[in-house]
Amino acid sequence: MAGAAGNPRAAMLVIGDEILSGRTRDSNLHYLAGELTRVGIDLAEARVVSDDHAAIVAAVRALSGAFDHVFTSGGIGPTHDDITADAVAEAMGVPIGHRADAMALLGAHYDRQGVPFNAARQRMARIPDGAALIENPVSIAPGFSIGNVHVMAGVPKIFEAMLAGVLPGLTGGQPLLSQSLRVLRPEGEVAEPFGRLAADYPDLSMGSYPFNQNGAFGTNLVIRGTDPARLDAAMVRLMREFG
Repeated sequence: MAGAAGNPRAAMLVIGDEILSGRTRDSNLHYLAGELTRVGIDLAEARVVSDDHAAIVAAVRALSGAFDHVFTSGGIGPTHDDITADAVAEAMGVPIGHRADAMALLGAHYDRQGVPFNAARQRMARIPDGAALIENPVSIAPGFSIGNVHVMAGVPKIFEAMLAGVLPGLTGGQPLLSQSLRVLRPEGEVAEPFGRLAADYPDLSMGSYPFNQNGAFGTNLVIRGTDPARLDAAMVRLMREFG
């Protein structure tokens, strides 16, 4: 499963009809990618599925078997369509029920607010057997980790807070570094020499990204890797060619 320089590899599963319908714009994938890059975990795949139990189960099973870590967002609230916890429990082959520590957290929270801890809110205390709670300092309702699957809220502020609690407990590798060169030449003109450079540095990842500025075509050439010396050497070659 190892990625760059033996780094752990991860996948993200974004869950929710609101994402697929265009009602909500997902920002959690972008945030997760940046944070995983920072700690040396390679985000290698992302999927988006609807609020469909079978689809979530199938995706969790596939991704958890293929990657070191799976991060999910969405579907752990109090409403009828928040089915992620049940689907993850089935995918991991364990029962699910109201857990005492989660019930205590939520009960105390709603008691302080003077709000009834009704059946809908109690649904957020349903946790798969054997899972570890993920702290939610924003709105108390916890996420959870079970096996290599980390289940978090879809609301960006809550997702980000939960992720901050999860990452310190994961073993990362070498952070992925990147350097880039902006070239005022179209992608078709730089492709051949850039391809030769990539062949000479198979341990680095290289990508070209065209742009149009005031009617002129150009290309951003980006080199990524975990070894600063190799990255610098490749950039020297790149600048000799195009600088």
